[in-house]
Amino acid sequence: MPAQAGPSRAECVAVIRDLVAFPTVSRDPNRDLIAYVKAFLDRHGVESELVWNAERTKANLWATIGPANRPGVVLSGHSDVVPVDGQDWSSDSFTLREADGRLYGRGTCDMKGFVGIMLAFVPFLVRRDLKAPVHFAISYDEELGCIGVQSLIDRLAALPVKPKLCIVGEPTSMQVVVGHKGAGFYRVALSGRSAHSSLAPAAVNAVEYAAEIICIIGEMAREQRVSGLRDDGYDVPYSTLSVTTVAGGNAANIIPAECAFQFDIRALPAVDTRELIGRLEERIEREILPRMRAVSPQSSVTIEPVAELAGFDTDAVHPAVTFVKQLVGRNDHGKVAYGTEAGLFSKAGIVSIVCGPGSIEQAHKPDEYLELTEVDRCRNVLQRLLLHLERAELPW
Repeated sequence: MPAQAGPSRAECVAVIRDLVAFPTVSRDPNRDLIAYVKAFLDRHGVESELVWNAERTKANLWATIGPANRPGVVLSGHSDVVPVDGQDWSSDSFTLREADGRLYGRGTCDMKGFVGIMLAFVPFLVRRDLKAPVHFAISYDEELGCIGVQSLIDRLAALPVKPKLCIVGEPTSMQVVVGHKGAGFYRVALSGRSAHSSLAPAAVNAVEYAAEIICIIGEMAREQRVSGLRDDGYDVPYSTLSVTTVAGGNAANIIPAECAFQFDIRALPAVDTRELIGRLEERIEREILPRMRAVSPQSSVTIEPVAELAGFDTDAVHPAVTFVKQLVGRNDHGKVAYGTEAGLFSKAGIVSIVCGPGSIEQAHKPDEYLELTEVDRCRNVLQRLLLHLERAELPW
C-alpha cells in the first residue's frame, strides 16, 4: 500500500471512541450523533443529507464522495444500539475502554466500529480522484426491525444514477455474507366473552381458542421443517415459526375474554412470509371464528405485524461477490441467521453484501467488544476499495 492510503489504527479508534460516547439506544434520539457525523463531514467539505423521522428526533444520513453521475458503492451502518439495562458491565458502557487488544463499549461491534472506520477514511477519500463514488448511509432504528432506513432507501429511488453495490458492515468477522432469512414479528389478539367458570358454555374462552391457533402455527412449523424449501447454507436450513409470548386471563374462576400472543417467522428468502400469514388467517376464518361467533357474534381474532424484515439472497457467483472477496482477501462466503438492512437495499435493486469487523457473538452482550485486529482487517479492505475506485470503475 502507498503511504497514506488510509487512516491509521489510532485514527480509526479515535472516531469509534467518539461514536460510542453517544448513548444512541433505539428508544432515544440519535440527533447528537448525526450532528457529530454531519460536522465531521462538513470539516472535510463533504455535503450530507438528513432524512428525519416525523418527530425530527432521529435521522438517517446520506453522503457521497466522488462523481455522483456514476454508479458506486454504499457503505451502510446503523447508529442505534441495544440497551444496557440489567447487564453487568465491567466499566461504563458508553465510554470506550481499550484493553487486551480489544475495544470495549456498547456498539463497538454492532456497529459503531464499522461506522467509525469508514468515517476515518473521509480525509483520504476526498483527496483522491475517484472514478466511482463512495456513499455513506447511516440509519436509525435498525435494532427495532430495520424500520428507520426505509425512508432513506425511498430517497435513493430519486437518484438519477443508483449505486451498484451496498456493503452492510454488520459484524461478520470480515467474511462475505450473501444471504440471510427474512423475519416477521406478529401479535395475535383474541376477544371473546367472559363468564364465571361455572357457566363456561355461555362464554368464549379466548385462552383456549388462542391455544388452538398456537397449535395451527405449530403444524405450519412442522410442515416447513419436513417438506418446505431448504437451503443448507443456513445453520437451520428451513423456515421456522415460533410462538414467543402468551398473555391472558385474570383469575382461576373467570373464563377469559381476552388473550394475546406473539410469534415470529424466520423465512428463507424464497419463502413468501405474507403467504404464510394468509394461510394462517384462512384457517382462523374457517376453523376458529365460526365457533367463537356462534356463542358471541362480537368475537374477533386479529393478526398485526409488529415488524417485518426482508431477507436477501445474492447469487454467490455474482461479480460483485467476487469483487468483495478480492477486497477481503478470502474466497469463502456464508449465510447468517440474523437480519440486517441488506434485505431492504437488495429489495431496492442494489446488489447487497454483508461484511464487517467483529463477531456477532459479541453483539448485544455486556462488555461488548471489537478486536483491534478486526479494525486493521477492515481498514485494509477499505484501503483496497479506495485504491480500486481511484484506478477504475466497478468491474461489472
